[in-house]
Amino acid sequence: MILGLDYGFMRHALLAASSIAVASAAIGYFVTLRRQAFAAHALSHVGFTGAAGAILLGLSPYLGLFAFTLAAALALGLAGGRLRERDIGIGMVLMFALGLGVLFLNLYTANAQAAMSILFGSIVGITAQQAALSLGVALACLLALAGIYRPLAFASLNPEAARARGVPVRALDLLFIAVVAAVVAIAVPVIGALLIFAFLIGPAAAAQALTRGMARGVLLAMALALLLTWAGLAAAYYIGYPSSTWIASLSFALYLAAQFMRPADAPDVAS
Repeated sequence: MILGLDYGFMRHALLAASSIAVASAAIGYFVTLRRQAFAAHALSHVGFTGAAGAILLGLSPYLGLFAFTLAAALALGLAGGRLRERDIGIGMVLMFALGLGVLFLNLYTANAQAAMSILFGSIVGITAQQAALSLGVALACLLALAGIYRPLAFASLNPEAARARGVPVRALDLLFIAVVAAVVAIAVPVIGALLIFAFLIGPAAAAQALTRGMARGVLLAMALALLLTWAGLAAAYYIGYPSSTWIASLSFALYLAAQFMRPADAPDVAS
């Protein structure tokens, strides 16, 4: 059977990875447009610390992952431009979070493998419950994004004009970073905290290089993410090597190809 779908673990992997890829690409389009890639990357590492802390307390690492990622996102959103737009501040938070993660793993090493899997992901290790959770959270994130699409697009392109027109930019910032945190939290167990950009940034950056319209760009990013996810799973099944490695490699190749195919008059928003 194609992609080994007669096996349960492959069906779970396909469902979880496909739903996360589509949601990550749509949200990633705005992440790259708003130049918040580093903040999104930091959230994934904060999630790793939450997972390690939850293991230390005897809780589910996924509970700690969600809680820490959402808490960090809300802190960044409340800090607004004073912190969100400063790489140094985000970098310091990232450094502190990773230090705590290492400390938690040092204090409790009995189940350290679970936390380490958060760093690199385990697509074929996804259970039916995790796949269903991924689908549900991905749909909720897409619905939330659709609900704020027009004001978010306006505020992302010209926040000063949006604020002058009465758009609640601060509330939009807070809601959007919370949606980013939710999609990062469900993506990390699949692709890993270190490879989160494969879903979140690669397809979105390629779409921005290939098309100028925002709506067309979001749809193209979602389609590209879905294709590279299926290609990565197929390559891992038929050739071997980890699925996350294939997906990350294909995402990188997609980004490079899009840069070469970029129209001369396309805006340079992906760099």
